[in-house]
Amino acid sequence: MEKLAELVWGTPAMVLLLAVGMLLTWETRAVQVRKLGASIRQVGRSLRSGSRSSFQAVCTALAATVGTGNIAGVAGAIALGGPGAVFWMWVSAFFGMATKYAEVVLAMRYRIRGADGTYLGGPMYYIRRGMGERWKPLAAVFALCTVLASFGMGNIAQVHTIAASVALALPRAKPFAAALGTGLAAALIVALVTLGGAKRIGAVMERMVPVMALLYVLGALAVVGAHWRSLGRVLSAIVRGAFCPQAVLGGGVGIGIRQAVRWGVSRGIFSNEAGLGSAPIAHAAAEAGPEAQGLLGIFEVFADTVVLCTLTALAILCSGVPIAYGQPAGAELAAAALETVFGARAAVLSALCLGLLALATLISWQLYGVRCAEYLWGDTGVQIYRICYVAVVVLGATMNLRSAWAVSDLLNGLMCLPNLLALLALRHETKLVN
Repeated sequence: MEKLAELVWGTPAMVLLLAVGMLLTWETRAVQVRKLGASIRQVGRSLRSGSRSSFQAVCTALAATVGTGNIAGVAGAIALGGPGAVFWMWVSAFFGMATKYAEVVLAMRYRIRGADGTYLGGPMYYIRRGMGERWKPLAAVFALCTVLASFGMGNIAQVHTIAASVALALPRAKPFAAALGTGLAAALIVALVTLGGAKRIGAVMERMVPVMALLYVLGALAVVGAHWRSLGRVLSAIVRGAFCPQAVLGGGVGIGIRQAVRWGVSRGIFSNEAGLGSAPIAHAAAEAGPEAQGLLGIFEVFADTVVLCTLTALAILCSGVPIAYGQPAGAELAAAALETVFGARAAVLSALCLGLLALATLISWQLYGVRCAEYLWGDTGVQIYRICYVAVVVLGATMNLRSAWAVSDLLNGLMCLPNLLALLALRHETKLVN
């Protein structure tokens, strides 16, 4: 699985992702720069408006992106790609804001009304309706890859990180028993919430996302504030490490610029999902217009990567916790950084933050999988999918770290290609009216 993931996330995929982001930045006249302030104000307008669907859509999409990628994913990127991986996360986020804007605009323009009156949209619809019926097989490929990816990045990686953080908070418990108990509890919660459908998911995310984001931001800021004297050195290491990792880590570590780019971009995409095509599925249910909802897509990437991922990276690097460069790492690095400020309570704080973040991601990704299963197989397929999804929650909790991330990386890459091809074909339809 690791070798396949390495093949999927090779140099061509990195070049394609960044190239599409650059092209869409050109087509939209750098919408992420010109409209960043407007995107933040749009969040406030969506919250104050009489219809909450736009705010719920962005919360659902944020819940799917603001997950373990912001904590465990960033820690893994630093361990495997060095501090320079953070710089390439920023690069992918900058162009990813234009990519996410384009995805959301296309999803809104080519969505359809479902039998229950709700809007259905996403890459499978803008591939088929925007590119033409002859591209119907490509739309089906995307939907199938998304169903599979929902079991990986949306499920296994999330619940595994919850289980790992619970094990850190309960050191006296047997590891397998703690993981199994965590998986069963998470499966029960996911089943109860998702039985209510998209409206209940949106209502839950509307309440959960702001609370969990604020809690995590405060914890990470406390760590950075306590070690503020290291901030200049860390920022220098991030920039220098992006182009010459050996100058920061030493040649003996074996991390080169290719590893910094690979892990920075892939973990950045894992976190903000720009280019994957998943978030537009949630945005398509909103009542706003395409451009207005597209601005919320810009805000998602900004909040997820520029704010939350950066805070995680700075907390880990400023705290001075030991990092085994070249070896896989996860939430334990973030927990160790929190421990430098909060002491023994750090494990509980880390488990709480990760539990809320990852649980929200679990619930949101189940919605993505349901929409794609419905597109492929109808109502019968949806019921079978939901049963399988809940069962995989228990499986993911008991998997080892390397297996969980290998599966997630591979499935992410497979769903990315059909969406990027559609964005290239329909790029002229993403231009701003003003």
